[in-house]
Amino acid sequence: MTMRSFLCLLAGWLLSAPVLAAPGFEPLPRIAAAALSALDLGQGGQATLDPNLRLQRCTQALSTRITAAQTVEVACPSAGWRLFVPVVVSNTRPVLVLVRPLAAGQTLSAEDLQSLPRQTAGAAHALLVDPAQAIGRVARRPLQAGSVLSQSDLHPEQLVRRGQTVDLLVQRGSVQVRVAARALRDGALGDSITVENLSSRRVVHGTVQADGTVAVR
Repeated sequence: MTMRSFLCLLAGWLLSAPVLAAPGFEPLPRIAAAALSALDLGQGGQATLDPNLRLQRCTQALSTRITAAQTVEVACPSAGWRLFVPVVVSNTRPVLVLVRPLAAGQTLSAEDLQSLPRQTAGAAHALLVDPAQAIGRVARRPLQAGSVLSQSDLHPEQLVRRGQTVDLLVQRGSVQVRVAARALRDGALGDSITVENLSSRRVVHGTVQADGTVAVR
């Protein structure tokens, strides 16, 4: 390669290379970092800046002030400028994701779930993060593989169905009586439901037990 060719290649690289901060101008990454630091986001957010922005380089620490939920004022008193920087919050956390599709009414098992990092901004409170929140519960509707599970996607398994004949346990001191009864509504573990004693025709309230019986205390 001739010297002239080398100089031409060098000049082309210099012209095409990105310029982070021209001499005398404030580096944009420094402004972005100051905005994110003010909201204590670190890598959990992104500051939006015009790449063509040119501000005089600041010779002191940048000052910041939160002006809105996702806007930070970044200023340099010595240079006499201030800038309102929009910040996009990017919260990432491990959540429960379906490994395979589920039909409505299907009960979830541990093999159906995996924990993966996902963006959760604005919905973190509704998303499931602990397998214990999902295992043994039932899909309310068809769910696709890869779906991020939320509380509204599942409901507890119904151990008792309306119209079903169940064992009614009546506790009287140390004596427990077991009689047949008819459930008047569906019930999951721990639900309080009404049942009709098939012998006396009396309607009582009881609590659904893990074995599907209904206990009256």
